Amino acid sequence: MKKTVLAIVSIITLAPAFAMAGDHSNNKHKGPIAYTGAIETVSVATLLADTSMFTERDAIVDGRIVRQIKNDTFIFSDGQSEIQIELDDDIRLSQPLAADTKVRIFGEYEGGKTPEIEVDHIQVL
Repeated sequence: MKKTVLAIVSIITLAPAFAMAGDHSNNKHKGPIAYTGAIETVSVATLLADTSMFTERDAIVDGRIVRQIKNDTFIFSDGQSEIQIELDDDIRLSQPLAADTKVRIFGEYEGGKTPEIEVDHIQVL
């Protein structure tokens, strides 16, 4: 009797794990989505207008990385204003960036004492 109860409890406990452990080979998305349409960007000045400590919003900005401050911290300019950006550790580019390379930055703007964009993705334009 104890073995039967133990077997039933084990099956009930492990069944969801086996169901979730499928290989998911029917995923249709094998790589990133390649969208080429219009994207709504925001200016750096618009972001800097709200520097509240509690401000957080997604941001897409076009411009250039003009100088490096630390290993993962840079100054970004859209041609009108400048803002500090911080790159995620997992960002990899296929080419080096120069000060005149135009890029599109996808990230999260955070206000506060030093407003910055935490960059999730960089696209070379």
